[in-house]
Amino acid sequence: MLNQVQIMGRLTKNPELRYTTVKGIPVLSFAVACDRRIFKDREQETDFYNVVAWQSTAEFIAKYFTKGQMICIDGRLQQRTYTDEKTGVTHYPVEIVAESVHFAGYKRDDNQDNSAAHEAEFDPFASKTAA
Repeated sequence: MLNQVQIMGRLTKNPELRYTTVKGIPVLSFAVACDRRIFKDREQETDFYNVVAWQSTAEFIAKYFTKGQMICIDGRLQQRTYTDEKTGVTHYPVEIVAESVHFAGYKRDDNQDNSAAHEAEFDPFASKTAA
């Protein structure tokens, strides 16, 4: 079986890093706007995808990405289930779980010195050593 997703688009707002209440694990939820063309009309439409990132990937995105910046995401699809406590309605949201991210587009023009981060993609599994 295969569950692999690659998207490239712009962050719709500044990412906000949070931590789980039980173990304090970093988590980041955000949306990415991806343009696509309609071929018969040559018009462009935008799709919005919800993305969640965990641990070092979440921290990396929070540190180096801002609203409007291009990002390339490698990940997988995940479907969650939850019941709204107020209405009793069960929801089944589908989201992309980011496993690695890459810079796309141009470097930022502000005074932040993040040039080293722009020179390579970020893969959280590359820095881990086998036990």
